[in-house]
Amino acid sequence: MNNTALTDKHISLGAKMVPFAGYNMPVQYEGINAEHNTVRNGVGVFDVSHMGEFILKGEKALDLIQRVTSNDASKLYDGKVQYSCLPNEQGGIVDDLLVYRIDDKTYMLVVNASNIEKDWNWIQKFNTEGVEMHNISDKTSLLAIQGPKAAEALQKLTDIDLASMEYYNFKKGVFAGVDNVIVSATGYTGAGGFEIYFENDKAYAIWDAIFEAGAEFGIKPIGLGARDTLRLEMGFCLYGNDIDDTTSPIEAGLGWITKFTKPFTNSEALQAQKEAGIQKKLVGFEMIDRGIPRHDYEIVDEAGQVIGRVTSGTQSPSLQKAIGMGYVNLDKAKEGTEIYIHIRNAKIKAKVVKFPFYK
Repeated sequence: MNNTALTDKHISLGAKMVPFAGYNMPVQYEGINAEHNTVRNGVGVFDVSHMGEFILKGEKALDLIQRVTSNDASKLYDGKVQYSCLPNEQGGIVDDLLVYRIDDKTYMLVVNASNIEKDWNWIQKFNTEGVEMHNISDKTSLLAIQGPKAAEALQKLTDIDLASMEYYNFKKGVFAGVDNVIVSATGYTGAGGFEIYFENDKAYAIWDAIFEAGAEFGIKPIGLGARDTLRLEMGFCLYGNDIDDTTSPIEAGLGWITKFTKPFTNSEALQAQKEAGIQKKLVGFEMIDRGIPRHDYEIVDEAGQVIGRVTSGTQSPSLQKAIGMGYVNLDKAKEGTEIYIHIRNAKIKAKVVKFPFYK
């Protein structure tokens, strides 16, 4: 089991630790609902240092990124971030990721913890032009400081103007007295906030500085349990649940990051799928009757025929109702359609709704 640089800190704070993607991670401190509400209304800190970071450098770095990712990375400029995915050769998704353009020959890719080795090998397979690749995952820490009070809480720690930083942008600078820190605004909670990338040996100093600066704003540590409920309220996909090697980005509603303005892995087949029309689609639904949908539960129609399956589900702390995501046959994907979730041998009524759940 891998630890992050801050594992001992989480244990000392009384976190409930669980194995996640090969790492010993805090799932909760005081409780998922309380932590969820802290982020929605104030400010909270997630240790997400288990995520993977790759640096790609050289004249052909952009060409390689264009070849392996679905989005058009030529649109990036220095300080801009892009959400994208790595399509496989069968129409599914190797992983979803963030692409950071540091300069025209240097990029940072941020990938999911469970896919670090898989993604590295996949990208390396297409690296036929000698792009310099560095896997800096093991020496890089990452904190996500999320919530409407995040900018105010962190501003005294840096000269970077946080309040004016636009969504999906980043800057490199001094943070909490540490040089060369990347501060970005990509967010996975829908509550606003920032991500801070730095070297492991600075983790304790930066963690302590953040909590000291945020004390007046009620800052708290937040576990991965609340991270999941927050992202689900926004309808954000989680790799391994809502997208995987068998789900197409078109079916997953990720057509907006699938740009056919350039060739990429399996682009011809995905373009043909888009033109021919998909058979199933990822939708959001809220429960009408009482019951909580869980990953892999069957979705059925009124007659009890299976029409899909649940990929994510929870009791939403913000909305006080059960919500979920799942793939359904296209004829059942329209907003307002009544569907049923198979929960403990019962058909529990739900209806298809538009993302995000939390407005």
